[in-house]
Amino acid sequence: MTVDRQRVERLTRELLEAIGEDPDRPGLKQTPSRMAELYTEFFSGVGEDPAAPLAHTISVTRGPAPDTLPSGAVLLRDIRFRSVCEHHLLPFAGHAHIAYLPGEQVVGLGALVRVVEVLAARPQVQERLGEQIADTIAEHLDTRGVLVVLDASHGCVTMRGGRQTEASTLTIAARGVYADPVARTELITLIGLSAGSGASRDGSAL
Repeated sequence: MTVDRQRVERLTRELLEAIGEDPDRPGLKQTPSRMAELYTEFFSGVGEDPAAPLAHTISVTRGPAPDTLPSGAVLLRDIRFRSVCEHHLLPFAGHAHIAYLPGEQVVGLGALVRVVEVLAARPQVQERLGEQIADTIAEHLDTRGVLVVLDASHGCVTMRGGRQTEASTLTIAARGVYADPVARTELITLIGLSAGSGASRDGSAL
């Protein structure tokens, strides 16, 4: 899907007028085009297939390095991401940590980063974003378990309402063997989070 830049520009002018501003004054004259460019970047993931980066896999036993089969999980920490909250269209940003327990097929680490980028580049809520990342990896990669932890700061919390500038939100999504809290304890420790520092959506410990 391609963002309709002309329509974004037109609607931005209307929005500026709606709040009592003059879109033709010097400071705002370029704002509609800047907003169109911004939205094109922020929402580039709308309509894009997040599983596409996982299509190119490598056979561990028959690939170029058959002696590199990991005996445990592959953990990629501190993937920086940013998205836009669909409730107020304010940004939220933070770090994603992804672990998966590979089978015979593995994928380049950059592909995991790309999955996060595609799914984050659309109107989102953090809870759903983590679930979508986990589902995409679990369904399209040869894996026995997936763990996705997101730690993010939300503009709708830090910039409006109570303005809790230091607040961050931690969410977890787990599939396969990592649906068991005991099985993921080691990974949580490696990520750098205490097993008691947060709760999943059903209220159980991480």
